[in-house]
Amino acid sequence: MKTKMRQDITFEMLHAKAREVGFDVCGVARPKIDARNQQRLDEFVAGGEYGSMGWMNDPERLPRRRDPEMLWPDVKSVIVLGSNYGPAENPMALLDHPDRAMISVYAKNKDYHDLIKKRLKQLARWVVEQSGGVEQVKVFVDTAPVLEKPLGQASGIGWQGKHTNLVSREFGSWLFLGEIFTTLDLPEDEPEIDHCGSCSKCLSACPTDAFPAPYKLDARKCISYLTIEHDGPIPVEFRKPMGNRIYGCDDCLAACPWNKFASRTAEMAFIPRVELTAPRLADFLDLDDAGFRAFFTGSPIKRIGRPKFLRNVLIAAGNSGAQRLIPRIENLLTDESELIRASAVWALSQLMEPPAFAKARAVHFATEADATVREEWDRAAEAA
Repeated sequence: MKTKMRQDITFEMLHAKAREVGFDVCGVARPKIDARNQQRLDEFVAGGEYGSMGWMNDPERLPRRRDPEMLWPDVKSVIVLGSNYGPAENPMALLDHPDRAMISVYAKNKDYHDLIKKRLKQLARWVVEQSGGVEQVKVFVDTAPVLEKPLGQASGIGWQGKHTNLVSREFGSWLFLGEIFTTLDLPEDEPEIDHCGSCSKCLSACPTDAFPAPYKLDARKCISYLTIEHDGPIPVEFRKPMGNRIYGCDDCLAACPWNKFASRTAEMAFIPRVELTAPRLADFLDLDDAGFRAFFTGSPIKRIGRPKFLRNVLIAAGNSGAQRLIPRIENLLTDESELIRASAVWALSQLMEPPAFAKARAVHFATEADATVREEWDRAAEAA
């Protein structure tokens, strides 16, 4: 195995510097996507499994996603970095408390993109300095069409599990990824092999059956997609399975047996805010737009906006069985957002007795102009 990199950067130096700036794992790969992962991408796109994420089928971006050299023809090596965001406790524990809101582990504090990008730039500057300033670099953290998980496996930092996410023998399923593309021709690390074996716990853990087969995800059924990327009302068939998950979903990640080797993150920016460890649904139902923006400043949750966030909270409220939430939900029947009003109708249909729901419908249906909200009233009335 080679121990020396061009421009006198050794493997040991690169890995030590990566840890110094705050990364937990580091590996180097060729800027190539193997044929199997190219095929998986093509099938994902051809089947429309990306849902409303139209950028996945963008005719300019898709070829670049399949081939990193089309993204940047001068790239010779990809340095893949990972940061551990492992939780201290079982992220599934809140399923037993339906009046509390479940938020994906990664979103309980600051937006990781900012910190990871800052550290990528710091390491990239060091790489350029070590080359005497003659080499070039580009950094990526969810900002370009990069198939980072196959590159992560090629770099040796983990493997792409049956849930399509990267799994590490050291950190389980809890790694944020980022990449440095460089014109330096660095010897690559040994690729990691697939250690999933016959295990399928991640697949059976999915509450919406979003995995049509191992290593294949139908985003249209994924709660993470539905609560974050999907616009409009949540499809009816997924509302009950959502439970109290209001932003993202960790079920398939948490089910992975390799998490027994995972450790709690030491990064303060990734440790959950106290108010987001087990937040009450009731507290979120009262948020106006200014309150929402203030509460989630610096959080990835802020980017979905109040209407989608309250849509998710209202679905969870409808699943909670907590009739004490009814007055707060009723207040949202006159909200300016039709998405919130429609979701409030469904939530009330799950919590109110039929006579009370019929009375609420009589009050609000006649003045409701939005077709989607009226459809929710009608569907709920028929089901009552």
